[in-house]
Amino acid sequence: MRRSKENKPDGLRMNGVKMVKDMGRNQRRALSSINQNITGTSFHHLCMVNKREFPGKDALCNKKSVLEQRPNTRSLAAEMISNQQQFLEDNKNNQTKLTIKPGGLEDCVIIDVEEFGDDIDVMSPMFVKHTEAVLDETDGMASEFEMEDAEESIIDIDSSDSKDPLALVEYVDDIYAYYRETEVSSCVSPNYMDKQFDINEKMRAIHIDWLIEVHYKFELMDETLFLTINLIDRFLERCTVIRKKLQLVGMTAMLLACKYEEVSVPLVEDFVLISDKAYTRKDVLDMEKLMVNTLQFNLSVPTPYVFMRRFLKAAQSEKKLEFLSFFLIELCLVQYEMLKFQPSLLAAAAIYTAQCSLCRIKSWTKTSEWHTKYSEDQLLECSKLMVTYHQKAGSGKLTGVYRKYTSYKFVYAAKTEPAQFLLDL
Repeated sequence: MRRSKENKPDGLRMNGVKMVKDMGRNQRRALSSINQNITGTSFHHLCMVNKREFPGKDALCNKKSVLEQRPNTRSLAAEMISNQQQFLEDNKNNQTKLTIKPGGLEDCVIIDVEEFGDDIDVMSPMFVKHTEAVLDETDGMASEFEMEDAEESIIDIDSSDSKDPLALVEYVDDIYAYYRETEVSSCVSPNYMDKQFDINEKMRAIHIDWLIEVHYKFELMDETLFLTINLIDRFLERCTVIRKKLQLVGMTAMLLACKYEEVSVPLVEDFVLISDKAYTRKDVLDMEKLMVNTLQFNLSVPTPYVFMRRFLKAAQSEKKLEFLSFFLIELCLVQYEMLKFQPSLLAAAAIYTAQCSLCRIKSWTKTSEWHTKYSEDQLLECSKLMVTYHQKAGSGKLTGVYRKYTSYKFVYAAKTEPAQFLLDL
């Protein structure tokens, strides 16, 4: 419907402020007729438009209030105002300067600059334009930071076990912090074989490879195997052993580990039988006494197994990754040179290497890094050694671990292609 002339509004209202349109060129006010009372000293701003309505004081005030709420852009806004003040001072001889009352942006005067010729550039409100640009830029940066934070966020791996009293969610972080502090005491010198005159690294490897097969045939818990190897190395570091007694040391260490970890412990006669009766029951019990006294009954040590359980949970593992990780770390149990790495590092490197083998790319999440306390660079040396052991696992004489993990029970984990690309890093 056409609006009648009587109902036609005499002005345009924007943001709650009524803006009066110019009625013609002859009705414009000259610069000399501007009320000088509006001049102030606290805030100077020049509002100049060419035959265009000013958007209103609220538009500027709203932008200014947004800036004040953003601490990252407040300094930029202050710098813009300072630059505009300098601009006005430099051009005060060429054009009239307009200022606003100290109370705020209460009056904005529309000035026609055509009367001043071509020497003066026509300006739209610089403060508004610059402010909008800064706000758009900061909004983009904020959204980018939020996306990065979302991508690199650390997952709460214990939230699903909050109602499980056996998970010890309230104490699990303290428990593993204690493990990290005490794992050094469970480590042995990587050069302790130098003190042995009748045994060497090769004999140790053959013996441990045999014990892994015994452990598998007895269907013992994983904890038992890792504690057995730890007891053997700690005992050999403190006592010299002749060659024909090395198997007795290994059998006795497994017997002690079973008493510590297992619910149903194998009999002493069972260990005598697997040694082809090379030792008697008395030999086993005498070695047991010697071993516990040498180690001062200290059997509560953090082995790689306790770290494997926690780190696999952080990696959100499935069966294939879990079995491949244990395959790699059991290969390391056989190798004497891997004694230079702490149990937590071995566990983290085994999981990292397994992930790389399955994904065919480097894979180490922020969650895994947070819980293991190891970065990819820290794991790389150990991981490269694991890859070489994986490549040679099916060849040679020491194939006990390989045969174990090529079975259906362990989803043929040993047949996974090694992560050879890690060797090139």
